[in-house]
Amino acid sequence: MGHARRLKKVLFVCVGNTCLSQMAEGFANCFGKGKIEARSAGTSAAGVVNSYTIDAMKEIGIDISGHASDQLTREEIEWADIVVTLGCAPADTLCPASFDGKKYDWKVPDPLGRPWGFMQMVRDSIGERVKGLIDDEG
Repeated sequence: MGHARRLKKVLFVCVGNTCLSQMAEGFANCFGKGKIEARSAGTSAAGVVNSYTIDAMKEIGIDISGHASDQLTREEIEWADIVVTLGCAPADTLCPASFDGKKYDWKVPDPLGRPWGFMQMVRDSIGERVKGLIDDEG
């Protein structure tokens, strides 16, 4: 019998925790089952997940309607093995000096208020990045 591998814990962070990091969390928990555990948070959490974000993910079969928009806390960062920022402050400025996990900064445009096709493009781009992260880290 082999030893159970500990899941890598990934925290996705954006500004409002209403769109980009929500998509990333949804993809990570869908594609990374058995490899990673994902959460998301916002530097200025909006308190609600944007309905267009939910619709965009539902369009490809991932249900994030039960997600909440959570404020980033030091405890969330300390929970994580990996912190990925999406269009907010760089991970180096968000993570305390004591954080010894990996940090990634993904430059991702905010699709809110843009045409639906742009939302789909951003969603698909995040999905590809998450798949790559799972391949590299999972």
